[in-house]
Amino acid sequence: MTIDYDGPAIVDRATWNDARSVLLQQEKALTRMKDAVSAARRRMPMVEVRSDYAFDGPDGRTTLLDLFDGRPQLIVQHFMFAPDWEQGCDGCSMMAEHIGPLSHLHARRTSFVLTSRAPFARLNAYRDRMGWRLPWYSTVGDDFNVDFRATVDGQERQAISVFLRREDRVFHTWSTYGRGEEPFMLVFDLLDLTPYGRQEDWESSPPGVPQNPTYSWMRRSDEY
Repeated sequence: MTIDYDGPAIVDRATWNDARSVLLQQEKALTRMKDAVSAARRRMPMVEVRSDYAFDGPDGRTTLLDLFDGRPQLIVQHFMFAPDWEQGCDGCSMMAEHIGPLSHLHARRTSFVLTSRAPFARLNAYRDRMGWRLPWYSTVGDDFNVDFRATVDGQERQAISVFLRREDRVFHTWSTYGRGEEPFMLVFDLLDLTPYGRQEDWESSPPGVPQNPTYSWMRRSDEY
């Protein structure tokens, strides 16, 4: 593919420093805004939910309460993998591959699991194919996915849900969908640092920067 873009304007170091100083102030303002939003999130009210939602996992039938693994906090990635699919969603796969060792989350009293509607055996086979070690559970029935809007009108939907445990009571504290999940995918932040950006057609980019339809470039990591 021919790229008809030579990059940003070429300037001397002093001019570059001035431009970088202006952008740095914007970046600092963005960081402070993120801190403020995170502080507001920690003060969100919560709602009590069933603790006995059923899941199938490596040790058989388990419950939502069990997924905490003794910790007070739980993050659930609702991984798009419908019962009749042969493989998982490519975007959800990219997200899962950004999670990294869970020991860092565990150090902050937080568990993390994937849940999907596909049968556990198929989830486990796909996990082996991708070389992951993340805990993954199959929902039993549609209640869990439907209740947390990860399945809407029978269609799969990317989602993240966060729960808090107080002894044997479970509370739902936060959820997000769509682009709200981007903080889980470092590749976007890395690409945002580059002159080409994400190279998607919704971005405001200089003429000549390669751009494609949103997410059309995504593949599972073993399919590029």
